[in-house]
Formats: sequence, structure tokens, C-alpha cells
Amino acid sequence: MPVGRTLVGGSPYVGVFVRADERCAIVPPTLPGAIARELARVLGVEVVRTTVTDSEVVGALVATNSKGVLVGEGVDGDERRALERVAPVTVVRHRQNAIGNNVLANDQGAVVHPDYSGETVEAIGRALGVRAERGTIAGLATVGMAGVATNRGAVVHPKATDRELAKLEELLGVPVHRSTANFGVPVVGACVVANSRGLLVGRPTTPVEIVHLQEGLQVFA
Repeated sequence: MPVGRTLVGGSPYVGVFVRADERCAIVPPTLPGAIARELARVLGVEVVRTTVTDSEVVGALVATNSKGVLVGEGVDGDERRALERVAPVTVVRHRQNAIGNNVLANDQGAVVHPDYSGETVEAIGRALGVRAERGTIAGLATVGMAGVATNRGAVVHPKATDRELAKLEELLGVPVHRSTANFGVPVVGACVVANSRGLLVGRPTTPVEIVHLQEGLQVFA
């Protein structure tokens, strides 16, 4: 089954530490080899190890799709070279610097933090090669933590409104479902790492939640 359950540094918030797309998973240098191998197996990806702005919360600080990598200011040369193994890197200069928290994207579209300027939204769209628009999920501006999206489906905070879901489906071009993870945590993007082949979730995630996540992300054995 293309589902794994784990902890990263004792934390079930795997999406805070790891960012994945169709080809690569970006992970902190200290991630244990067993978890890196599980990521490679479940998602069918190459694992790239790096910090981002000297931090290990890679998932919170990086947004990706198959066409580009977005990071905030402060990335050093070694980090940038590591990230360029994934896709071309674009630095987003904005006070909302935790890009992974603030951008939810796949290869069709992106929804971004509503505080981003029009110029920044356009830059994000160009970098990822998609249409990008401001939005919220369940009223939350941190859309990258409130949802997880792949090229097959998306799962978001259970209190996302029908209007928000309709906008997400239009932008991302995939069905969008509501769910929790990690035994009731609504910010599913913080709890899940996924691509179109599989997903890795925090260990407390229940079997019922895993079924909902699989259905929402269209990932099955």
C-alpha cells in the first residue's frame, strides 16, 4: 500500500520537515536513513538533503511543483545548489518568509497567502509555471499548512467552506476533499507529505483518516 506512517525527530508533523513533488523529496540533513528510504519507497522519489536558511523545518520553508522551487530570503549558496537538483529556484522576497506555509501548489495552479502583493503573486505563478491567486482555507491565510495537494487530488482543513473548495478546485484542477490527520489535527498540510504515487503521514493518523486521505489524494494500492 502506498502509505507510510512515521515521526520526524519525535514529531508527527512530517509536513513541517519534508517537502515532496513528483520527482524529489527535500528533507533535513538529520533525517534518519530509515525514514528517507521509506519516503523514497512510498513516493517513488529521489531524496535531497539540505537545510533551508540554516533551518531543518524544510517543509515549512519551501514550496515546489515539477517546474520550480520557491524559498524565502536567506538561502545560502550550498542550500540553493541542493535545491536546484529538484527544479529551478526562485527567491520570494516578502515578510511572509515561510513559503511552504503560505503556498499550496501542484502542476496546475497555486493558492497563496492573501497578504502577498500582486507582484509577488505574479512572481510565484511565473516560477511555478501556473496560475496563482490569493486565497484562504477555513479562513486561514497559511494555506500551505491547511492543505496538501498533488496532481491527482487535494485534502484540506475540515472547516474549509464550499466557496473555498470551489476556488481550490478551479485553481488546482483536481478534486478537493476535507479531512484531518494525526488523530484529529485539522492542518493536514503540516501532517502529510504526498505526491501522485503515495503519502507519508504522522504516526498518530488513524486508519479512518488514512482512508479519507487516500480518497482525497486519489492514492490507492
